[in-house]
Amino acid sequence: MATVTELKAVLKDTLEKRGVLGHLKARIRAEVFNALDDDRESRPSLSHENLLINELIREYLEFNKYKYTASVLIAESGQPVVPLDRQFLIRELNAFEESKDNSIPFLAWSFRWSSECASDRVNTAPCRQASQLEAHQKTRW
Repeated sequence: MATVTELKAVLKDTLEKRGVLGHLKARIRAEVFNALDDDRESRPSLSHENLLINELIREYLEFNKYKYTASVLIAESGQPVVPLDRQFLIRELNAFEESKDNSIPFLAWSFRWSSECASDRVNTAPCRQASQLEAHQKTRW
């Protein structure tokens, strides 16, 4: 007959293989955070740049179904509950998106795009624009 320790080990292994254990741990962390979060404590004002950065991170988290991590980000940062429109982000970041299929998060797309700019295989005009934008943003921040 199996011991309690053996049953716990089998249950843990089964939950890990099904991908449930990670979700449960994340859910518990989010619920503990929500229980400890003091709504009376005021949050620092959210700058425009941080709003955009947080939104890129949120889109990435939600795309990858890290919904509890995203909920903690929203609660901690004071980010609006309603996500910003992807096209708004693209306009605000002065970015160019060839595809409109949203098959990858904008953060991953921009990383891939900047990696392509580093190679000699692509048209350099958009890459020059990205470099100019980056230089402009460094002077603003």
